[in-house]
Amino acid sequence: MTLEQRTRMAILYDLYSGLLTEKQKNVFDLYYQCDLSLGEIAAEQQTSRTAVFDLVKRTEQLLEKYEAGLHLAAREKKRKEILEQLYSLAAGNQEMLTLLRKLSMDSEE
Repeated sequence: MTLEQRTRMAILYDLYSGLLTEKQKNVFDLYYQCDLSLGEIAAEQQTSRTAVFDLVKRTEQLLEKYEAGLHLAAREKKRKEILEQLYSLAAGNQEMLTLLRKLSMDSEE
C-alpha cells in the first residue's frame, strides 16, 4: 500500500470512524495507527491472520462506501484548496488575511 493510500485511509477513518463497530475500529487502529502486522493483530485478537486481513479489507471498503455517499473528504479537500487560493489573493491585504485566518480556524473547530 502506498503512502498516498495509507493517508487516504487515515483521513477516511478520521471522518467516518464513528460509523464503525468497536472491533472494526480496534483492528483498523492496530493495523494503520500502530503499524502492527496482520499476524501480530491476529495473535492479540486470538483469531487467524486471514480473519484480520478480511476485516481490514472490509473496513477499507466500508470507509470508501461512506465517502462515495457523503463526500466529506472531497468537500474538505476542496474547502482547503479554496482557502489557499483566497490566501494567495489576499496576500497584500492584511485585514482580509486576518478575516480568512479567523474563518479557517472557526471551520476547523
